[in-house]
Amino acid sequence: MNAPSSPRRPGADVLADIGHAVPALDPADTSAHSFPDGGTWRTEIPSVEGPEALSVVLKESSRLDVPIHRISQGSGVWMLSDSEITEMVEGTGERNIELCLFTGPRGTWDTGASVRTDSRGAGLRARGHDALAGCVEDAVRATELGVTCLLVADEGVLWTLHRARLAGVIPSDTTLKVSALIGPVNPASYAVYERLGADSLNVPSDLTLAHLTEIRRVSAAPMDLYVEAPDDLGGYVRMYEIAELIRRGAPLYLKFGLSKTSGIYPYGAHLRDLTLDTARERVRRGRLALDLLARHGADGGMSPLGSRLHGTLNRFSTTTPVDNVPGDATEKDS
Repeated sequence: MNAPSSPRRPGADVLADIGHAVPALDPADTSAHSFPDGGTWRTEIPSVEGPEALSVVLKESSRLDVPIHRISQGSGVWMLSDSEITEMVEGTGERNIELCLFTGPRGTWDTGASVRTDSRGAGLRARGHDALAGCVEDAVRATELGVTCLLVADEGVLWTLHRARLAGVIPSDTTLKVSALIGPVNPASYAVYERLGADSLNVPSDLTLAHLTEIRRVSAAPMDLYVEAPDDLGGYVRMYEIAELIRRGAPLYLKFGLSKTSGIYPYGAHLRDLTLDTARERVRRGRLALDLLARHGADGGMSPLGSRLHGTLNRFSTTTPVDNVPGDATEKDS
């Protein structure tokens, strides 16, 4: 399905009737990229922390007719048992939905105190060899249990897992997704993450429309964006901009987060009620966003359900590993 050439812009007709000028859109800002299936956007429900939350999301998505391409979890592979992971793999597999689990320890749950300072030094990255190794351990365990997408919050982890999939240590079709916790904010950094092995990149929800256009001029790697962000990521709500976000940012995953709620990572049974309630509401937010797109005639262009491929992307050469040389690595498509 192809998107309409001229979807209705929010409020445009009424504003025109009362003589209020509506700024013209610049065709040069339209992204030239799409997913391999021809779609320009897909959907993702984040923060689905276990089988019970997954069941709630799947039930609610059926009730509200919300199409889902990807479901992601934020607490980490290590917070789930083998049987819980298997149950989630089977549940998403029945609906042909991609399941993405977070890898390993990260700064906020590790020994580093600098992440709790005003500067947020070092951020969510994996500290030292042991934390890196923990992420690799998680990746191997998750993919052996059938998980096809891994979330990473560290450049070194990303590069290591990219090389691991090229070497066949994890399946070659494993998708590596960069977390919103370290999302790139300019075209150069976006391109670097792509070359390190990212197949899908979260960008902060406070990037402007112009920023998305700048990124799309240098990279075709799929972009993930919270159209409603959790409070710890800013709490932004950008539903009225979705059509324009797609136009500029395609190929784009629309992530339906939830503001004004407490954090749930790392998840445990003590957070059960909150986790299930917020999972249900995220699906409802998705329905509201899709209804808004439909009202504006901008709901065309969604990828077919079950789509997860990302197309050919640019990578650093792995002939001379980036972590073994002092200068820049040679850039090359892998």
